[in-house]
Amino acid sequence: MFIRAYLRASTDDQDASRARDYLETFVSGYGKAIASCYMENASGSHADRPELIRLLKDARRGDVLLVESIDRLSRMDDQAWRSLKTAIDNRGIRIVSVDLPTSHQGMTAQSGDEFTDRMLAAINYMMIDMMAAIARKDYQQRRLRQAQGIEKAKASGVYKGRPVDAELRNRVRELLAAGLGIRAVARHAACSTTTVMKVRDELAQR
Repeated sequence: MFIRAYLRASTDDQDASRARDYLETFVSGYGKAIASCYMENASGSHADRPELIRLLKDARRGDVLLVESIDRLSRMDDQAWRSLKTAIDNRGIRIVSVDLPTSHQGMTAQSGDEFTDRMLAAINYMMIDMMAAIARKDYQQRRLRQAQGIEKAKASGVYKGRPVDAELRNRVRELLAAGLGIRAVARHAACSTTTVMKVRDELAQR
């Protein structure tokens, strides 16, 4: 059994190391190690992700696909999610998500009781499906509320983009000055990449 970690994060070294260290700490608790890491830069809502495809091609039956959270793997629509899950099932790959305890059984050998193993697998897949649906719904609702708010502001003639408060602006400036990339700055400052680019452009105009 090989453990293949799938991460969606910035290519920035510091950010990538944080995610990798988190997963390595998790697997070490089971006396195991990660065989390979696959780093994806694309949004979780996009079904076409080259690193995930590469992972599926590399994996063999019984391997583990390890993620921090189910939303790292899928925030796609129902049809795309089912297609991805079918591809994973057909290859005999087990999904293990750190935030989903029922999936942690994938880190250990099967009990030998076929009925129990099948029941646990069924419960795990049901939980994975549920969490994937929740992640997708949350993502869509946040996007919808944002779009509605912008349209309302535009209609009233007051929309000029979200202002950047002084404290956040200073934090972004410091991170940019330290040489971090756009995505890494956004993650560390807990803001959007749009905000980071806005501050970057302000600095460039000076």
